[in-house]
Amino acid sequence: MIEALKSNEIANKVGGRFKLTVLIQRRLVELLDGSRPLVDRKGRSDLEVVIDEIMQDKITLEFIEPVTADELPPAPTRSREALL
Repeated sequence: MIEALKSNEIANKVGGRFKLTVLIQRRLVELLDGSRPLVDRKGRSDLEVVIDEIMQDKITLEFIEPVTADELPPAPTRSREALL
């Protein structure tokens, strides 16, 4: 097992185990799709590379603030005749 996953340090770094899981999964997909690692591979697996990237603060997880109903543009309206 990867040593960094045995402690809570890595989970605390990204804001919890759920967020850590999301970050690892998203980065693994990027690597599998051909993205270059941000750290030396040194014969390590993709998972080990992702953990090292997180520990070195090379990648983070950002969430977009949700949009409220007031911020959405008005919905298009249809005339009654168009519905008949």
